[in-house]
Amino acid sequence: QVQLVESGGGLVQAGGSLRLSCAASGISINGVGWYRQAPGKQRELVAAPTTGGTTTYADSAKGRFTISRDNAKNTVYLQMNSLKVEDTAVYYCKAVGPNIRIGVLQYDYWGQGTQVTVSS
Repeated sequence: QVQLVESGGGLVQAGGSLRLSCAASGISINGVGWYRQAPGKQRELVAAPTTGGTTTYADSAKGRFTISRDNAKNTVYLQMNSLKVEDTAVYYCKAVGPNIRIGVLQYDYWGQGTQVTVSS
C-alpha cells in the first residue's frame, strides 16, 4: 500500500524558512515532487525531478526552494527559504507509480498536504 505523509508546515513570518518532509512507503521516492494549492487557485508544481535526472522548479521557487532526498529514510524534503506571503498554500507531495488494483501503470499518489502560512 502506497502512503505519502507530509509534515513540517506551519506559520512563519515573511523572510523565514521551513523544511517540509514527505515520508513515503510502498513506492520509490525517486520521482516524488512537491506541489501547492493556494485558496481559490489550481494546484501547481513547485519542484519535481525530471526524467533527465535534473530537477525542475517553478519560477517562483527558483533560488529559494530546494528539493532533496534521503533514500535511507525514503523521505523527500523541500527546503523553503526567504518565504513570501504569496507562498501561503497547502503543500502536497506526489509520487507516480503502478496501481495494480485498478490496472494503471502511471498513477498519481498524493499525500494529505501540509499547510504553510506566511505572514507579513
